[in-house]
Amino acid sequence: MSEHHHKETFITKYIFSQDHKMISKQYLITGIFMGVIGVFMSMLFRLQIAWPDHSFSLIEAFLGHHQDNGVMTPDIYLALVTIHGTIMVFFVLTAGLSGTFSNLLIPLQIGARDMASGFLNMVSYWLFFLSSIIMVISLFVSAGPASAGWTVYPPLSALPQAIPGSGAGMTLWLVAMAIFIASSLLGALNYIVTVLNLRTVGMKMTRLPLTIWAFFITAIIGVVSFPVLLSAALLLIFDRSFGTSFYLSDIFIDGGVLHYQGGSPVLFEHLFWFLGHPEVYIVLLPALGITSEVIATNSRKPIFGYRAMIGSIIAIAFLSTIVWGHHMFITGMNPFLGSVFTFTTLLIAIPSAVKAFNYVTTLWKGNLQMNPAMLFSIGLVSTFVSGGLTGLVLGDSALDINVHDTYFVIAHFHLVMGVSAIYGMYAGVYHWFPKMFGRMMNKTLGYWHFWITAIAAYGVFFPMHFVGLAGLPRRYYTNTAFPLFDDLADINVVITIFALIGGTAQLIFLGNFFWSIYKGKKATQNPWKSNTLEWTTPVEPIHGNWPGEIPAVHRWAYDYSKPGYESDWVSQTVPLKEGEEPT
Repeated sequence: MSEHHHKETFITKYIFSQDHKMISKQYLITGIFMGVIGVFMSMLFRLQIAWPDHSFSLIEAFLGHHQDNGVMTPDIYLALVTIHGTIMVFFVLTAGLSGTFSNLLIPLQIGARDMASGFLNMVSYWLFFLSSIIMVISLFVSAGPASAGWTVYPPLSALPQAIPGSGAGMTLWLVAMAIFIASSLLGALNYIVTVLNLRTVGMKMTRLPLTIWAFFITAIIGVVSFPVLLSAALLLIFDRSFGTSFYLSDIFIDGGVLHYQGGSPVLFEHLFWFLGHPEVYIVLLPALGITSEVIATNSRKPIFGYRAMIGSIIAIAFLSTIVWGHHMFITGMNPFLGSVFTFTTLLIAIPSAVKAFNYVTTLWKGNLQMNPAMLFSIGLVSTFVSGGLTGLVLGDSALDINVHDTYFVIAHFHLVMGVSAIYGMYAGVYHWFPKMFGRMMNKTLGYWHFWITAIAAYGVFFPMHFVGLAGLPRRYYTNTAFPLFDDLADINVVITIFALIGGTAQLIFLGNFFWSIYKGKKATQNPWKSNTLEWTTPVEPIHGNWPGEIPAVHRWAYDYSKPGYESDWVSQTVPLKEGEEPT
């Protein structure tokens, strides 16, 4: 296929596009829109936690009958927490990383004209878009959106009459997630087939950039684990609508005995967390892959321990599927089984430490270019390490019991999964924005965005560890009924102030992003002097990526500051000199 093809209409080019570059933009902008909703929800419920009896006109304006004179009801608080978690984990991080950057970079970095199936790629995006719309619609159900927490444990999620958020809002949540999973599976299969079958001449697996390795292994994790969540959701739908008892047994409501018997809510936890823990790495591995590329490029050094990095990605992927029980230590699990999950959980710290060590060693004595992408990548290394350290506490069954379902857990997974993954996404946007839109983002605004976000993120989640150690439980809409927690009220106010500052700071990014699409400085073909194949394509994107033949590859992606070359970068397309060792 060449750049010469039938003329595209507005509909086929911008809406029902089969071009991977356009689909990546669709994923990114949809993910940004969902992110605005998710962050705004967090700001609303943080106001409630910090000042539980204070009337807010903002709450009155947005929550309708779910508030009383500017104070939100307990039901809508739990609903906001539920939808915030769902949107951020699935609709922002999964779509913003895998959906955006796997689509953009896999064909460009392996030397392919497009994805293996452009049609399935398009279907994957539109299923994602449909699931996003259904999730947003669930916010406007009169009884309220789903309120069982983002983990939707039965019986709250299985009994439509349990609480207001267990009705139509919960049904829409399940429908949206089923469609989202179908989208993710189609995308993942496409990514795997493309990497295996469409690499250009000379692009051996050991010459792939670490970004592609991360996207490839992430897709495999998705294919293995997402169907399990789909089965969990389908069984939940049967319990809700068809009278089955997969997750329900001996239920009493308002003094009446329901007919359910024989089921177990713990079964749902097993099925949910079999996806739920790999999901951490489904969002984190792409961010780590992006960080590898950005740090190597902006350190002007070869990535340290390339094969060790590949090995750590594979090890993390494997171990992530056998650690799910550490979310379930207090379910009555057999202590021996708990010790097995403790062992596998602590084992995953080894490949994670390999990655952190390799990033630091790549930075060491490098010629560092401190642009916004580089700052966010270094920020990711910081939060990945600091958040990962608290994972050692939660991964130990004896220690986890003390802080389970407290703010300590929220602090841990927001740092290691939420903030780290979002930093990776921002690094990717700043780094590949010229490739996506042919223009540069404003660097000064990028610096402001990073520093305010970084300070606010630690300002929110660092103190949370301490209120969690003090026993403050998560998902309580007010703690005023517990004198034990009165001394923690001021800390919650500080956390909320940082959350409001951090959330508002994202407006800097939004303004910079959308302004730069139209008014940003025009990009050169290779603004970062990077070695990978995507920077050999024209600045103005064409269907098929390269005019004429696809370039062949002669070396790996990290020949920076290589002796014997005038410039400090050597593109993968440059043939080896006589006597030069092949990579």
